[in-house]
Amino acid sequence: MLNLLPIHSALVFHLRDAIIAGSTGRMVMLLFIYAGSLVRLPRIDVVSILGSLAAPNKQDAVTLGGALHFCMGVFFALLYATLWSMGIGSATWEWGLIFGAVHGGVVILQLFLMMRRFPSLSQQFNRFPVRLSILITHIVFGVVVAVIYAS
Repeated sequence: MLNLLPIHSALVFHLRDAIIAGSTGRMVMLLFIYAGSLVRLPRIDVVSILGSLAAPNKQDAVTLGGALHFCMGVFFALLYATLWSMGIGSATWEWGLIFGAVHGGVVILQLFLMMRRFPSLSQQFNRFPVRLSILITHIVFGVVVAVIYAS
């Protein structure tokens, strides 16, 4: 029972498994992001972009962005696991695809809002292939999290 995190009597999920699934999903997602050019998707340096919103130089941006992206991967895997434990979907590749698609859609909407605050982002994100890449990589994340969490 050490592996279970009881939050409510009806809400129980496997904390360790969710962390592992989120870490793995994030790494597979980054592989797709950085290897996207092999399938004609635009390359998005998500780690540097995330970090550059708060860090003054490239090295600090990469470090901060990597840490942020790792934490977000674990956070969203925990969120997915919580939803599954509440009976909203289940840890299957199909539900991982659905959660990843919704997750990607929310990220795209957030980027539109951020482009108003950070106009330099619109040069990178205001194109259809970039938005498609964001959607696809988040779907990959969702599927990997579901499959790893369920195993």
